[in-house]
Amino acid sequence: MATILGIESSCDDTAAAVLRDGHLLSSMIANQEVHRKYGGVVPELASRAHQQNIIPVVDIALKQAGVTSNDIDAVAFTRGPGLLGSLLVGTSFAKGFALSRHIPLIEIHHLQAHILVHFIKNEEGEDRYPQFPFLCLLVSGGHTQLVLVRDHLDMEIIGKTIDDAAGEAFDKSAKLMDLPYPGGPVIDKLAREGNPDRFTFSKPRIAGLDYSFSGLKTSFLYFLRDELKRDEDFIVKNKADLAASLQRTIIEILMDKLVKASKKTGVSEIALAGGVSANSGLRDAINAEGKKRKWNVYIPKFSYTTDNAAMIAITGYYKYLKGEFTDQTTVPRARMGF
Repeated sequence: MATILGIESSCDDTAAAVLRDGHLLSSMIANQEVHRKYGGVVPELASRAHQQNIIPVVDIALKQAGVTSNDIDAVAFTRGPGLLGSLLVGTSFAKGFALSRHIPLIEIHHLQAHILVHFIKNEEGEDRYPQFPFLCLLVSGGHTQLVLVRDHLDMEIIGKTIDDAAGEAFDKSAKLMDLPYPGGPVIDKLAREGNPDRFTFSKPRIAGLDYSFSGLKTSFLYFLRDELKRDEDFIVKNKADLAASLQRTIIEILMDKLVKASKKTGVSEIALAGGVSANSGLRDAINAEGKKRKWNVYIPKFSYTTDNAAMIAITGYYKYLKGEFTDQTTVPRARMGF
């Protein structure tokens, strides 16, 4: 029986979770509202907030799990990728905790953890896991990838964005519309009230399984610029239709490559992960495509879509079983490959 403490601090959320043999005992997240007024995450403010939050967040996670520090068998922490200052806080805490308890230290790749969130055991009778191999569409504010998952710790990126991520396209387009940060969820909400066929935006023509979203952002920018010249209230009058049309375009780009990847690999076990997996339009689209193509589709709970420590703990659990530990010389990395 292994009890893992997970620590996540890659961006602006300070999170801790306790997991025992794959079963989640507790999960705590401290959000940083300070970034909203700046329209994006301010790295220096994020790292300082992590320093304030890390100890109380871990303390609450342990208490909610009904365990003490003496019950923890290993500490898993996000090594990267992410904001270096933020990662440093979580890494330093994890190293100190492990050293003081004389327990193993486990480094975690943030994006691999998003994928393995599908293997967390929760309520009785609700367990349903992807079968290997499976394809995962990993979509977040900073990354858009197609990953072939052969085993819990054996993953290969077979497609990725060559410029901007899908989440970035959502957020930056929302900023152009003067919507509050983070813009992705706001666009999702507006899109439910709008006509997705009202406006048309350019789609990239990228060979293979790679993505591109910079052209779409530029197309959206120029479209708004031209329309605002004719009517300065254009955005206000057409906000819902703009959101719906933009969201439809992004989802079509994502789904087109996912379908190609499934055909190319012959894999019909399909999973979704990352912050953008909370988008209702994307969830509907992947479910609809799954029914059409007889895929087995796996969509994470909303609480697992954003950055959380539960995903760090479950990845740490599988590494613990294989004895994949690191040591006190480990340092965080802002950029980090699989």
